[in-house]
Amino acid sequence: MAATGIEQLRTVADYQFGTGAGAALFPPDEGTTIRRSTSGRPQQVLTEAGRIVSYGVDGRFTLGIEGGRRLVQAFPAPRCRVAVGAESVPFVSDGKNAFCKFVREADPAIRPGDEVLVVYDDAESESRNDDDPEGASGNDGEDEGSDGGNDGENEHGDDEETGNETDSEDGADGKNRETMAEPDALLAVGRAELAADTMYDFETGMAVKVRSGVGAFE
Repeated sequence: MAATGIEQLRTVADYQFGTGAGAALFPPDEGTTIRRSTSGRPQQVLTEAGRIVSYGVDGRFTLGIEGGRRLVQAFPAPRCRVAVGAESVPFVSDGKNAFCKFVREADPAIRPGDEVLVVYDDAESESRNDDDPEGASGNDGEDEGSDGGNDGENEHGDDEETGNETDSEDGADGKNRETMAEPDALLAVGRAELAADTMYDFETGMAVKVRSGVGAFE
């Protein structure tokens, strides 16, 4: 039976994201608006702060940025998270996909198709490509954009002809970008393309198909 009211939507959230998600996404003391189809099926749940979730015909939620923020606040890391380093912050927060070689940590329970939170990992460790400057810049001779629907982009969605983002990340500007994002800050929400352990196994390929980014950190 499809969920129709807020209590049922909380149950769906607990089932999809784990116990506590329903209360985090839809607090009982907060007014929410449920947009419905002509048949009465919930389609979106919104609040003044923005869209919390959309409710698919498959009975699963896709997160809005506001929903992502609520889960980050409610759940300790690494639950529901895929964490990436500073080099990915400006790109993922701008709505570009997150790629395997920049993943630093992921919830072991993540499976392909899961709705996930992409967050910033401020750990001292470098990306898996610190011994390959070209690889770290996303310019490894491959066009990964064809996998993720961001046509013509390299692994960080850089549209420049060189595909080389090193200048923007290795200088003073790169330092500022790193400090602008707080540890465990939400960068984006999206769909996991791989299981968590598989993300670590690949040097190329998409880890998360980003649906929405939070925008620039200022």
